[in-house]
Amino acid sequence: MTENTQDMKEQGQQTEQPMEFEKALARLEEIVRKLEANDTPLEQSLKLFEEGVALTARCNALLEKAEQQVSMLVRGQDGTMTPAPMPK
Repeated sequence: MTENTQDMKEQGQQTEQPMEFEKALARLEEIVRKLEANDTPLEQSLKLFEEGVALTARCNALLEKAEQQVSMLVRGQDGTMTPAPMPK
């Protein structure tokens, strides 16, 4: 197995493991730079593209989860603050 193929295989395994948003986004940006450079062989470009699609889905899922966890504070008539869901 060539070094590039092994590297791609390891990177593919990384996308299967839970990633934090920042790590996923950083990897996605790296993939975009490689693809924009236009010096990657077609087969590797396709694998990078597939990884990028998976990372995009992962980032979207993490953002959606974060949005669900965000709440706003609403001041009641008595002046107390209580959490409430964000309006959509």
